[in-house]
Amino acid sequence: MKRIVIMGATSGIGLRVAEIFAKAGWMVGAAGRKEKVLRKLQSDFPDRIRYAQINIDDSAAASKLHDLINRLGGMDIYFHISGIGYENEALITDHDTATATTNVVGFTRMIDTAFRYFRSHGGRGRIAAITSVAGTKGIGELASYSASKKYQQTYLTALSQLARIQQLDISFTDIRPGWIRTPLLNPDRIYPMTMTLDYAVVRIVRAIIARKRVCVVDWRWNLLVDAWRLLPSCIWERLPMRVSTPATPAEDKTDAKIEKQLQIPAPPAQVPSIKPESKQIPEPKSPAPKQIPEPQKPESKPSPAPKQIEQVKEPEKSKTIS
Repeated sequence: MKRIVIMGATSGIGLRVAEIFAKAGWMVGAAGRKEKVLRKLQSDFPDRIRYAQINIDDSAAASKLHDLINRLGGMDIYFHISGIGYENEALITDHDTATATTNVVGFTRMIDTAFRYFRSHGGRGRIAAITSVAGTKGIGELASYSASKKYQQTYLTALSQLARIQQLDISFTDIRPGWIRTPLLNPDRIYPMTMTLDYAVVRIVRAIIARKRVCVVDWRWNLLVDAWRLLPSCIWERLPMRVSTPATPAEDKTDAKIEKQLQIPAPPAQVPSIKPESKQIPEPKSPAPKQIPEPQKPESKPSPAPKQIEQVKEPEKSKTIS
């Protein structure tokens, strides 16, 4: 039986991915800060979920992860989704340092712990992490966030190289989504090419299962990221890039509806049951009277033409020889 540990499974992407893997029959180790959500998740999948309340900013997070892995019975995949970010044009230092603490220090702590676990348990496993397209280039309004995501991408590349040096069968999946409408986004702002949660999660799960090394979600963002890479720094730094714009009344109404749906606890993902079709027994009907076919008259065949009787000629009298 396959086992996956999801760090950050109490909201948004992580919660939905945990439900999908539990539904698929995997053993899931769910970790995050919201214990109430974790208890609800386990009650929905009591045979598939083991959980632990873990804050990756805490120095004790590594030991708590080991305890969760032991209760799960092992780990085949470690999936890291936990992270924070701020639009911080004002450069509020507390916001930037909090982002660095979670996305750099906490990330490093948990990825290192997973790597060491796989190395000491057969030298085989997989580490997947959500980074971001924001790690492609430094973004002014997301200075600490984009820098932290670039760090994560570089760190995964370095560990992938380290695994090869140490001849370990540890693979990595770096998932780089664009904007996804989750509680992380400001509900009063509109973000370009925003994806719904369900749309993005399907592609994220596919990337994990397919063992992709790098996956940009989705194809539109993939094209945009390729264009970003082509721009030299002298041009990039002069772009008046805005991360989001104020929502118009119509857009605000739409986003508010989405946000409200996100705040309502989603029902557990249920395995679709195939119900046997109920055979409807038809009501007895009186048998229809049998119609007796009328006897068919034999086809009148044309009588054969009467044979003409040839007249018998009298034999010629024999000539007498005198």
